[in-house]
Amino acid sequence: MIDYSVWDHIEVSDDEDDTHPNIDTPSLFKWRHEARVERMDQFIKAGEDLEKGLAESKRKLTEAQKKTKNLSSSVTDDAKAELSKAQAEEKRLKKEERDWEKKLEDHRREEKKMPWSVDTLSKEGFSKSVMNVKPDVKEDTEEQKEQKHKTFVEKYEKEIKHFGMMKRWDDSQKYLSDNPHLVCEETANYLVIMCIDLEVEEKKALMEQVAHQTIVMQFVLELAKSLKVDPRGCFRQFFAKIKTADQQYQDAFNDELESFKGRVRGRAKIRIERAMKEYEEEERQKRLGPGGLDPAEVYESLPEEMQKCFDEKDIAMLQTVITKLDPTEAKVHMKRCIDSGLWVPNSRADEGDDKEEDATYEELNKEMGEQKIE
Repeated sequence: MIDYSVWDHIEVSDDEDDTHPNIDTPSLFKWRHEARVERMDQFIKAGEDLEKGLAESKRKLTEAQKKTKNLSSSVTDDAKAELSKAQAEEKRLKKEERDWEKKLEDHRREEKKMPWSVDTLSKEGFSKSVMNVKPDVKEDTEEQKEQKHKTFVEKYEKEIKHFGMMKRWDDSQKYLSDNPHLVCEETANYLVIMCIDLEVEEKKALMEQVAHQTIVMQFVLELAKSLKVDPRGCFRQFFAKIKTADQQYQDAFNDELESFKGRVRGRAKIRIERAMKEYEEEERQKRLGPGGLDPAEVYESLPEEMQKCFDEKDIAMLQTVITKLDPTEAKVHMKRCIDSGLWVPNSRADEGDDKEEDATYEELNKEMGEQKIE
């Protein structure tokens, strides 16, 4: 058996046909509905006030219980007096909490007895709106970008280079139509590096051709950003626009191309200068003597008379020059010569037809008598 008694408690105000002829039926339904909604709002507010009162009562009771617990551990007379008061307050708050709970329970029972109406018969289960908007993609970290670029280049390097060598608009468009995966940031980045490499190798004409294709790819990517679409879906729009001889768009393309080629030349120049510095430093490291000094730098720091001795490889002249120098200065110069490998103690050398023993550092000291160089 189905219990239909629940339908006996439905309050309806807007579907009654039995009204007095002198009464404006629409206005009557409107007043009844407004009165019912007002009663419902008041009832809901009363329930919310009861819930707030119960929550506040529970909070006060928790604080009172903590206070009672803290005072229980104290043995002073004052603490005992305070404990008695705290226990009485705790007892009062417990009774107050029970009163709030009873009131809230009565309110909920009353809610169940209320007649149903058009406003309470059904409630919205869920609401959902869907908009076809491109979601925000979390930006990759620098490490992720680098790995993504490396993987892409390893897979498509041959195709990217082929695209970079193209000259005609139609050929470029057809090639990208056949290889849409190339329409991406990774292709543009590789073409930029390729341009710099060609400029360093002084392949200027080829660099300018690849630079043209680099700007093509960058313009496609910028168009995709402005339209907020995948670049693979809009590269045809770029070619359609650039081939219609839109002078303003063509001028913007050419200006960016010239600017890009200038930046490539600047980057290539910096790379060459850096490579030269690294090469010079490597050569310098190779020249360093046993004491870590560069013989070329030490030679430049020597007095002109000593430089002449090394130029002519004349040991006797070197001995004479050292005897004329201040002992401290002579010691410094000879120490630097040894540390740079410019002067090698206890060595022998053959110079043309002359074969004589090279003077050691100590022998030079003996020649100077009291002006010894340690």
